[in-house]
Amino acid sequence: MVEKSIEEINRRIKEGNVNVVTAEEMAGIVGELGAKEAAKEVDVVTTGTFGAMCSSGVWLNFGHSEPPMKMNKVFLNGVEAYSGVAAVDAFIGAGQLSETEGFDYGGAHVIEDLIRGKSIDLHATSYGTDCYPRKTLDTTLNIYDLNQAIMINPRNGYQKYNVATNGINRTIYTYMGSLLPNYGNVTYSGAGVLSPLSNDPDYQTIGVGTPIFLGGAKGHIIGEGTQHSPETNFGTLMLRGDLKDMSADYIRAANFHEYGTSLYVGMGIPIPILNEQLAQSTAVTDKDVVTNVLDYGVPSRDRPVIRKVNYEELRSGSIEINGKDTPTSSMSSFKKSREIAEELKKWVAAGDFFVNTPSQRLPAKATCKPMRQTTRNPLVQDIMAKDVVVIDENATFHEAAKMIMENTFSHLPVVSEDGKLVGIVTAWDISKAVAETGCNYVKDIMTKKVLTSNATDPIDIAARNLDMKEVSAMPVIDKDRYVIGIITSNDISKLFARRR
Repeated sequence: MVEKSIEEINRRIKEGNVNVVTAEEMAGIVGELGAKEAAKEVDVVTTGTFGAMCSSGVWLNFGHSEPPMKMNKVFLNGVEAYSGVAAVDAFIGAGQLSETEGFDYGGAHVIEDLIRGKSIDLHATSYGTDCYPRKTLDTTLNIYDLNQAIMINPRNGYQKYNVATNGINRTIYTYMGSLLPNYGNVTYSGAGVLSPLSNDPDYQTIGVGTPIFLGGAKGHIIGEGTQHSPETNFGTLMLRGDLKDMSADYIRAANFHEYGTSLYVGMGIPIPILNEQLAQSTAVTDKDVVTNVLDYGVPSRDRPVIRKVNYEELRSGSIEINGKDTPTSSMSSFKKSREIAEELKKWVAAGDFFVNTPSQRLPAKATCKPMRQTTRNPLVQDIMAKDVVVIDENATFHEAAKMIMENTFSHLPVVSEDGKLVGIVTAWDISKAVAETGCNYVKDIMTKKVLTSNATDPIDIAARNLDMKEVSAMPVIDKDRYVIGIITSNDISKLFARRR
C-alpha cells in the first residue's frame, strides 16, 4: 500500500526533486508500471482545460468619485454590470451583451480588454442621497486604475459535457455553436484525458482552497460550482483569481453566432498522488470518459439522448448517427489544454507552485434539480385552431381563393394525395398568381419549405419561431406530418394580452 503526505510532496517540490507529469503522460505510466508503482514514482499530476465557460465574471471596485456616488446603474463600454451591492462595486458577467452592439460585444470582451490594459468607458447613474449626492458619472479607466478586479466564476470546469447535435430540418444556433440540420454535425466541449475533475472524480484532493492555474495566474477553488451534480458525473467548480495577474493567452472573449458572448477560460489543477487510488484515477483516458449525444433541436430541458459516446470517438473527427458518419468538432481547445497542463507542470517542477489539503472537500452526493415552476406554461395545443381547412396540392388557385374567401382566413395548408403537409399558400400568393401567367395549380404557387409546430411545443417557442422567420402562421402537425391545427401570431398576441 502506497501512502504519501502533502507535506512530503511539498518538501520534494521545495528541494527540486519532485516528479511531476501531465495527466496525458500519467495514463501511459500507469499502463506500463501499474497503479502501485506509478504512485511510488509520480508525486504530482497536472491537468488542464480551455473552453467556453459562460458562468464567469469579475468583481470590480472603482474607488469613490468626487463628489461621491452610489452607483445604481453601471455600464462598461456599453455593457451593463450588476451594481446592487456597495456604492462603487460592480460585477461584470461574461454573457452580458452590449446595449448598442448586441451579439458583437459583451461582458467577456470587457474582461479581455481589461486584461490587455485597454481603456474602458464607464457610465454610471444614481438616484442621489445625502451621503452620495452625485447622480451621473462618465470617465475612462483601465485595470490599473481599479482597486480590485477579482475574477469569481460561479460555474467552471465541468467534469464532462453533453454532446450536441440537431435533428430538425434547419440550422440552430446554441452555446454549443451552430448545429446543422438533420444531424449534420456534432459539437462537444471538454478536455477528456486532461479534464481536471475526471482525474480526481472522488474529490480526494480537490476542494475549498485548492490552488489552481486560472487564466495564466495562480487562483483557488472556493467551492463547488453552481449546478454541481457529482452523482451524474457532472461536477463543477467555483473559482477565484486576480484579473490583474492574468494573461489574454488564457482568457479570451468569444461570440457565438445568434446566441451571444462567452468567455474562454484556461484552468488547470495539480493533483498530488497520495495513494494508488489517485494514481489509478489520474490514468483516465479519452476512451474512459463517456457522455451523451443530445438532440438540441428539441427545445426542451429534457432533450432526447441519441447515443452514448466517449472522447476518443469524438476526437477521431466523426461518429456514427443513424448509420451515417457525422463530423465532430470541439468547442474547447485541446492544444491549449495541453499547454496549460505543461505550464503548470513547469511551475511545480520549478518550486513556484505547491499543493495543499483542501480545507473542505467538495460534496460528492448531489444532483442538479430542475426549476420549480408554479404556473403551467401554455402549449401550442392550448390555443391552436383545430378545425383547420386544408387544400390538395393539385387544386387550382381559384379553388384556393374560394376556400380562403368562404372561411375568412389567409393561410391554407397544402397536403399531398395521402393527406400529408407539403406546403402552405396564402392570400398574397393567390394575389400574385392572378397577376402572373403560367400558375394554375396550388403546387405552383405554394411555399414548400413550411415552418411547422408540434402540438406539445411551448407557446414561447412557437412565438419565437414566427418572429424569427417573419411569418404569421404555422401549421401544427403530428409525427407523420398530418395537419392537426394551425397557430397564428394573432392567436399568440391575444394570449399574451390576457396574461398581462
